[in-house]
Amino acid sequence: MGRIGLALTLAGTAALLPGCLAEPVGCPAIGHVAGVSLTVAADYAPDVASLRLKACQDSLCTGKELTLNPGATAVDQGCTPDGVCSATSSPDGTLQGFLELPALSESPLEAIVSGVSPAGIALPVRTLTFTPTGEYPYGEQCGRVVSAGLVLDGGGLQQR
Repeated sequence: MGRIGLALTLAGTAALLPGCLAEPVGCPAIGHVAGVSLTVAADYAPDVASLRLKACQDSLCTGKELTLNPGATAVDQGCTPDGVCSATSSPDGTLQGFLELPALSESPLEAIVSGVSPAGIALPVRTLTFTPTGEYPYGEQCGRVVSAGLVLDGGGLQQR
């Protein structure tokens, strides 16, 4: 093979190499607020006027009176023949609250929920120790997201 043949072979090989390399994958430009979300079940929501959530993890405790907002569920509205799909939000009778914990990790967390009924009567104090979960919702290249979710109903407090 002459120099020209070698040069063409090298040029062709160099042109093909970028096709063999993995393309960088973009991560969504959205933020994640770490903390504990609390859902009051629809059948228990009428019994709740206010709630306080205290969370303790790694010897640090944070607590506050939760702002309770009406919960909702997504209702599928189907797709058009050209592939445009939609959904709407519909109230589901639950209440939603959130306690921000910037240092949330996958170590055990103790949650303590206390509250008051609409009649001003103290609700039973509920306690649960559980482990928050970490996932890679956008792929490992985008980082791990740790979340903690709880459900409160008449029977007590459970991890979601």
